[in-house]
Amino acid sequence: MTKWTAGTEVIMERNDEWVGGPLPKVKRVIWRMVPQAGNRRALLERGDADISYDLPNKDFVELKGDGKLNIVSVPYSNGIQYIGMNVKNPPFDNIKVRQAVAYAIPYQKIMDAVLFGLAKPMFGASAGQATEVAWPQPTKFNTDIDKAKALLAEAGYPNGFETTLSFDLGFAGVNEPLCVLVQESLAQIGIKTTINKIPGANWRTELNKKVLPLYTNVFSGWLDFPEYFFIWCYDGKNSIFNTMSYQSKDMDALIAGAVDAAAVGDKPTYDKDVKGFVDLAFTDIPRIPLYQPYVNVAMQKNVSGYQYWFHRRLDYRALVKG
Repeated sequence: MTKWTAGTEVIMERNDEWVGGPLPKVKRVIWRMVPQAGNRRALLERGDADISYDLPNKDFVELKGDGKLNIVSVPYSNGIQYIGMNVKNPPFDNIKVRQAVAYAIPYQKIMDAVLFGLAKPMFGASAGQATEVAWPQPTKFNTDIDKAKALLAEAGYPNGFETTLSFDLGFAGVNEPLCVLVQESLAQIGIKTTINKIPGANWRTELNKKVLPLYTNVFSGWLDFPEYFFIWCYDGKNSIFNTMSYQSKDMDALIAGAVDAAAVGDKPTYDKDVKGFVDLAFTDIPRIPLYQPYVNVAMQKNVSGYQYWFHRRLDYRALVKG
């Protein structure tokens, strides 16, 4: 790193004395921070920038349609955007309330109006249980307002209730319109939500207090194994990202069983336990999968060598500018 100007740019230069493998093709990288998405797009379209991975989905769709840039979209490994509910406290301690919310989510509207199709749906599965030894995979839930109303009435909330719906303001481009659509849909079954916009610098702290009643978030497990995701997000004993305060001895046992089976290569037990914990997650529904996000990258036609990494940042060593 030969230059760093906080909030403006970082300049990195190749170490030509490196002997641990082939030298990168690119000698110098200028990573420029441009706050406004419109300006970032303009830099790409003018040819003043070679690559960008931080644009709104609408821009990526339009740029792909123009055909002047190469657009690559790769699903987050082991990751989903979801609606989480604090199952420790009323009203979301009631499984029928959680199911009602799951049936009230406007899934397809979110896919179309917020993501412009650039995500993998995690809803509307034909089967009501896990069909693969894999994660993520879609739930059976789809938008059904009448069913949602009936479940809410069965739960003892025929007139609904009031709550807050929180999101990370650092990712407002997706989170805000998503929450507005969810707010409108929940209102149809009597759930009145106040949208709570939490600044990005405070988001992780507030989320990890495990007190937010209703919220949306993304989680992606860096090791691409189902049990790794579930250890972090569903284990009831010490999981930091179990922000739903979900407790289930059966879930803990299935996760531990899959981990042990993987360690000794016991595939039948592993497959059974993975399907078991996915089924239980969909039955108890403490968090509602919405979609698997995509990492979208726009590049000039003469740039190649992009490689997806679990941390979702660019690997400049692999890039080639022809």
